[in-house]
Amino acid sequence: MSLEKFIFRPGINREGTDYSNDGGWFDSNLIRFRKGLPEKIGGWAKNTLNTFKSTARALHAWVDLEITKYLGIGATWKYYIKEGDNFYDITPLRVTTSAGDVTFSATNGSSTITVTDTSHGAVTGDFVTFSGAATLGGLVTADVLNQEYQILLVTSANAYTITAKDTDGDTVTANASDSGNGGSSVVGAYQINVGLDVYVESTGWGAGTWGAGTWGSATAITASNQLRLWSHDNFGEDLIMNVRAGGIYYFDISAATLGTTRATPLTSLSGANLAPTIALQTLVSDIDRHVICFGADPISGSSRTGAVDPMFIAWSDQENAAQWEPLSTNTAGSFRLSAGSQIIGAIRSRQETLIWTDTSMYNMQFIGQPFTFGVNLVNEGVGLIGPNAAVNTPKGVFWMDKKGFYTYTGQVQDIPCSVQDYVFNDLEEGQAFQVFGFLNKEFDEVGWFYCASDETTISKYVVFNYEEGAWSIGELNRSSWLDQGIYDTPLGTYTTNDVGYLYNHETGNDADGSPMDNVFIESSDFDIGEGEEFQYVSRIIPDIKFTGSGGTGQTVNVVLKQRNFPGESLTTNSTSTCTSSTTKIDTRLRARQAALRIESDDDGSLGSRSGVGFRVGAMRMDVRPNGRR
Repeated sequence: MSLEKFIFRPGINREGTDYSNDGGWFDSNLIRFRKGLPEKIGGWAKNTLNTFKSTARALHAWVDLEITKYLGIGATWKYYIKEGDNFYDITPLRVTTSAGDVTFSATNGSSTITVTDTSHGAVTGDFVTFSGAATLGGLVTADVLNQEYQILLVTSANAYTITAKDTDGDTVTANASDSGNGGSSVVGAYQINVGLDVYVESTGWGAGTWGAGTWGSATAITASNQLRLWSHDNFGEDLIMNVRAGGIYYFDISAATLGTTRATPLTSLSGANLAPTIALQTLVSDIDRHVICFGADPISGSSRTGAVDPMFIAWSDQENAAQWEPLSTNTAGSFRLSAGSQIIGAIRSRQETLIWTDTSMYNMQFIGQPFTFGVNLVNEGVGLIGPNAAVNTPKGVFWMDKKGFYTYTGQVQDIPCSVQDYVFNDLEEGQAFQVFGFLNKEFDEVGWFYCASDETTISKYVVFNYEEGAWSIGELNRSSWLDQGIYDTPLGTYTTNDVGYLYNHETGNDADGSPMDNVFIESSDFDIGEGEEFQYVSRIIPDIKFTGSGGTGQTVNVVLKQRNFPGESLTTNSTSTCTSSTTKIDTRLRARQAALRIESDDDGSLGSRSGVGFRVGAMRMDVRPNGRR
């Protein structure tokens, strides 16, 4: 008998077959590679017990002049600022009615209230706050009506329904006395239209909100019937935010009362002159501090057109978010790109801004007057898969295209990827705009969350260790991410049933207080020689370092799988528990091919599954030839 040492190559390789990848790892979940060895990723825990509504798509952290930390959260329904443990709704208002424009109608025995407001402009799911309403005469009191509601259903251009509730959120049912209409002083303050949680590729049936038009009618794609994405940046201590293909808004943090003050249109700033009213993305340039709008509406005569120009870039005067009219006395200006059909995304990099269209990449650098910015075509043929798919890292900018992964450090380079076919064959292309790129610089990682095939919710990720060149894959739902910096740990968001949670990542070893299950790494097949002979594996000497907080009770499973031909399915030969005190594992495997798997002990006791962290080193196995049949 002889012990053979198995140190598998770092990184997951799915480009070939699990047999051709002899000596490598083939599959994993919730595993990273560090210093060439696989280990379980860090855990996560709620940042706060408070929640927000809907799916977060963008996070931005900044501080004010008093070093108060803020976190901006752009979500499908609303925009929030988090300070301390609280989420404050600063969603801009779309319109506020005149007194008496809104009336109510209730039905005895029903909690559904019909609201009438001529040309309300709302879509199903919008939020409106009523004030000045009088009781309807019965259980639907003034307190019931004068609060924020989410629109249940838009029934026509002049009416919609809500579900009556008390101030605790409990449903209120009208009685026979609720025959009033709320009086002549009702005011409705409508927040900007909500967006969708899925990307809509074209117009036509299914593109609009149910009930918004006749069956089969075409509906133009707008910010309100498209995947809701936000871009945001701080201008000094203030915040600028932009709904993709929607309005641009400003929030003056020093003049605001969180919980009361809302963001306002950029056009409403004092001294605003020809500010864009709509754009695909907005950011603030590095050092020179120009506000830049990508896909902005151009100037026509003495006003903006109000329509997205998908290849048009406009920027403000330097240090002045209000002045956008290009004059000889300022640095405001504009430029239209030519390669591609629309701007997908942009990112601020070191002394330049990188811009991607659907087919090309540009850089934009401050050069001073009279042109202000120089815009250069860097690469034609490589685009960006989604607006949030580019990531700035200490080693350059990384991004995901529709066909591969790339990096930019002054020039564009293709990144060899050992899981490329696996990712792009599994990716739901129709939801590419949901792809979210992320950085975890503590572990030299850049990655992308994406929707798997035939899914409309993010469920998987792919990660690249840019120092070691190793790729890993797995399953995790995070709709947005922010690396550590202003906050001490990476932050990630997850939403279920329209309730959103903010998590601290790389915290402990567990999944928000519960054991992290379905953690595994599995090797490709190994055999003896050319695979002609059977091999007999009688013993495993584990080399697993337990790094978690669970002490000596930490447990993983060591699994051996087998098959005789590459075309056969792997079957489990043995599953053995392994702890820090396990010296050897006795096995009886006889097959031409075998695979090794290290996995979490999902069926074990709570004590053995909690606080588990592990790192796999050089596993040794007692392997000997055992005949040809």
